Amino acid sequence: MTAFSVLDLSPVVEGGDVRRALQETTAFAQAADRLGFKRFWLAEHHNMPGIASAATAVVLAHVAAATQTIRVGSGGVMLPNHPPLVVAEQFGTLEALHPGRIDLGLGRAPGT
Repeated sequence: MTAFSVLDLSPVVEGGDVRRALQETTAFAQAADRLGFKRFWLAEHHNMPGIASAATAVVLAHVAAATQTIRVGSGGVMLPNHPPLVVAEQFGTLEALHPGRIDLGLGRAPGT
């Protein structure tokens, strides 16, 4: 059986706000979990008012707590924007809280 995954940017729709975007992302992840998807990825983007997933580890913690079995991950954390030790500690803590469900994708571009 083919495993399917989701990549979400947590878009802020016109007339919406970050809180609503994050609520919709959580509902999307819960639906993907119920439907048997393998992974739910969140992309990191900065300085973009239309995208709410800038603090990837924080959003992943929320999504992982709101789902049961789906793996959740960053697609990906741009290392030039973060101290590597902080990234390792954040994702290590997430893995301790949600064993076997956390994926860490890394990038080297400064990103947006």
